[in-house]
Amino acid sequence: MVSNLAGIDVSRETLADLEAFGELVTKWTPKINLIGRSTIDCIWDRHVLDSVQLYRFAPGHYGKWVDIGSGGGFPGIVMAIIAKVAQPEAEFILIESDQRKSAFLRTAAREFNLPVTVIAQRIEETPPQEADVVSARALTALSGLLSFTQCHLKPSGLALFHKGRQSRQEVLEARKNWSFALEEHASITDPNARILAIQRINARG
Repeated sequence: MVSNLAGIDVSRETLADLEAFGELVTKWTPKINLIGRSTIDCIWDRHVLDSVQLYRFAPGHYGKWVDIGSGGGFPGIVMAIIAKVAQPEAEFILIESDQRKSAFLRTAAREFNLPVTVIAQRIEETPPQEADVVSARALTALSGLLSFTQCHLKPSGLALFHKGRQSRQEVLEARKNWSFALEEHASITDPNARILAIQRINARG
């Protein structure tokens, strides 16, 4: 049985894993603040579905997906759960400097049998990853994301970022120092948010 979730067709097993992951985050959050406590009651829409929708823009084929500033696993763990069926040969690298959050990410990877490696380092101190895809959610302004991403993305790769109501201003600011190809998509879960799909990132000057 296949269900459509935030624009993505997922199997019953994938749906069950996503639901279980949401429960795992809810269980751990009082200890290590994986998500804002005010959002626990709406975790499915606010965090799970918001992450799921990113997969609509994933390449048809990719080998290595790097999620930077992975935090509580949104979107990194969610992407890996979907990819178990959609792209079973892919590997996922989650970069998260907070040791407790890294421990949680490793627990989630084991529990859901995911091809995930967690790197507990600062993004800028992590060796270049040569990723096909780099993702980030609620991490930093776009200029900073592009600086991090350029270190870890293949020249032919794709960056996928969640952005809120300031996305247009962030794009204008980023273009002062960076050149890049941009496709902007409306968010399914938040009318004020956008998904930015970015390629061909180069520093100006």
